[in-house]
Amino acid sequence: MFEKFSKVSERIINSNPFWDYKIDEYTLPNGKVELYYYAHTPGSTMIIPLWKGKFVLTVQYRYLNQKYSIEFPGGGVKPDLSLVENAKAELLQETGFLSKKIEQIGIFNPCNGLTDEICTVFFATELIKQTQDLDESEEIDILLLSEQEILKKIKSGEIWDGMTLASWCLFKSLHL
Repeated sequence: MFEKFSKVSERIINSNPFWDYKIDEYTLPNGKVELYYYAHTPGSTMIIPLWKGKFVLTVQYRYLNQKYSIEFPGGGVKPDLSLVENAKAELLQETGFLSKKIEQIGIFNPCNGLTDEICTVFFATELIKQTQDLDESEEIDILLLSEQEILKKIKSGEIWDGMTLASWCLFKSLHL
């Protein structure tokens, strides 16, 4: 097994409301000192909601890729909320659904070479339809899909969001 690297120092080189951009100085097992640049976040949650036999997904325009994306609802962790509270809040905000039953099904790192973020994935059932409470910068439509429709959209490339794909893999590994 490889030896771990040891952190010498850490500093924030830029911050915004969503993450800190950091640089760490670390020592390799051979004694060489290197620099590592990465995005630090408080984490994220993603929710796989099931309502009346259909999965609830969002459709939103993703500026960086200049195209629409079909995704499970989710978002960054707010420090004043627990992970479950955060997941429920994101679900309500983006889809307009309240969940009476929500269970954690796994975690993953969205891109372990670029960020230390941990995404916690939840499965939400017993949904009650309310109204969306979107941020000013959000325009989100809702899409209800069966499992087969999701698989078809993954195969065709219509579902291309990495966090949605990883969350679906976690879900399918537990709910065959």
